[in-house]
Amino acid sequence: MGQQITDLRIDGMLRRGPEVEIVVDGLPVMAFEGESVAAALLASGRRTLRTTARFHEPRGMYCGIGVCFDCVMTVDGRPNVRACQTAVRAGMQIESQQGDGSWRLES
Repeated sequence: MGQQITDLRIDGMLRRGPEVEIVVDGLPVMAFEGESVAAALLASGRRTLRTTARFHEPRGMYCGIGVCFDCVMTVDGRPNVRACQTAVRAGMQIESQQGDGSWRLES
């Protein structure tokens, strides 16, 4: 079996915020406060952030600057949030978005 990827960040190159835990698709992921959600997920070895609506094809980060919308995810129940433009904060609940996403209705 292959080696488990745990962190692909380059150490010592920049100052980071405190280490925090976010939950992605029900699993804990360690990240640094202030880095983008997309950067945190890429550093943890994750490449697929959503699937397309029509053909259910995987998509990940493409432009990294908020132009292409390929990195949209559901963040804290809100669909279509650009992961490359959203800063990590402790306790975030993030889900891979399936297609166009859907809002959760509170009763």
